[in-house]
Amino acid sequence: MAQSFETPQGRRLAYVRTEGGGPGVVFLGGFKSDMTGTKAQFLEAWARERGRAFLRFDYSGHGQSSEDFLDGCIGDWTEDAIAAIDTLTEGPQVLVGSSMGGWISLLVCKARPERVAAFVGIAAAPDFTEDSMWDRFDDAQRAALARDGYVDLPSDYADEPYRITRRLIEDGRQRLVLRTPLPLPFPVRLLQGTADTDVPPEVALRLMAHADSPDLQLTLVKGADHRFSEPRELAILARTLDALEV
Repeated sequence: MAQSFETPQGRRLAYVRTEGGGPGVVFLGGFKSDMTGTKAQFLEAWARERGRAFLRFDYSGHGQSSEDFLDGCIGDWTEDAIAAIDTLTEGPQVLVGSSMGGWISLLVCKARPERVAAFVGIAAAPDFTEDSMWDRFDDAQRAALARDGYVDLPSDYADEPYRITRRLIEDGRQRLVLRTPLPLPFPVRLLQGTADTDVPPEVALRLMAHADSPDLQLTLVKGADHRFSEPRELAILARTLDALEV
């Protein structure tokens, strides 16, 4: 059963917390996803089996949390993640960030490095608002964003298009992590499917080359798509977490 708490910014976030030993594991979901997804629930079962603390939560505008999705941006959701970790966990945590959650995890790593025991990125998508959205917009889309404050993009995951707001793009531009030094002084594991068309392997390779970590490994999984949630892929995620020395 989900509970909720209020962030310092006044947003009410839904969460499910599993008690256990440390270091705890925190799942940070993707763009327009929520804490009921396959990976979040798989990780909760993994944590229960091992007696590990685990936290899954919904960013504002997602799932069961307050606010409207279209009002949110990377900065808001990073504030949500920091508030959840500060309020609901103790000691260093293993951050597991999926897609956008990978970018938000990296921003948490910069803001709270002492609270991070390790980072596991699943098809991590740092800087996607700039590199995968803005840079690919044509002149008409950029004009619509300036004129209307939003542009609609087709989605492979929903019947309705993704509405991308000017605020999302402009805020994301202030939070890029691949243009400045990115110290990650703890184990980093990147899991990436070769059949991912949303966040292609080149993004993982760029992140691997850019980040400064004493222990960074990238696992490429042939044929895995962006969801990375088939039984084979979840087993790889479990093995990756089991092998972390934290």
